[in-house]
Amino acid sequence: MIIAVDGPTASGKGTIAKALAAHFGLPHLDTGLLYRAVGYQCGESGGNPDDPADALAACGFPDSLLDNRELRSEATGGFASRVSTHPEVRKALYERQRAFATQPGGAVLDGRDIGTVIAPEAEVKLFVTASVQERARRRWLEMQDREIELPLSAIERNIIERDARDINRKDAPLRAARDALVIDTTSMGRDQAIAAAIEAVDTALER
Repeated sequence: MIIAVDGPTASGKGTIAKALAAHFGLPHLDTGLLYRAVGYQCGESGGNPDDPADALAACGFPDSLLDNRELRSEATGGFASRVSTHPEVRKALYERQRAFATQPGGAVLDGRDIGTVIAPEAEVKLFVTASVQERARRRWLEMQDREIELPLSAIERNIIERDARDINRKDAPLRAARDALVIDTTSMGRDQAIAAAIEAVDTALER
């Protein structure tokens, strides 16, 4: 069974995907982390994330980089959004994601194009979303916990810019698959959102 969980940044899709993986006993892949690794590697090597050649060169990052906490930073998230606009980068990471999705027994993957590009045959497709204001608030609280000071207004502006890049990119834009179940977590707490997702998966499997 493949469960695809798509959605914009800070919508709660990662938390939901991890919970679904634990609930249904499936391996989980945060595909956004792959793009964050490319963005981080590109920046560390002095490359330009807006340059296709520099971004593609950064796709050769070592697996150990995925454990680097810096990948979760707001700056790296911005780099990830920029390198992800390049078709060459998406193609380079496609097979890695595809292999994970099609492993025996299935998997849970979260990202922005799982249900539309990586695993369009997924038995369950969820699209998790929330208002820009709520997503900015969540990210701000997360950064406060990590003792990173950044104005809420700046975070909101970054989210709006990332949404625009993700939605308007020519290759694999952020959008809900036609058969995806949409979950708006704006007014939901963590446990409520997870419960809604589990219920959605159970309902989809019963059909």
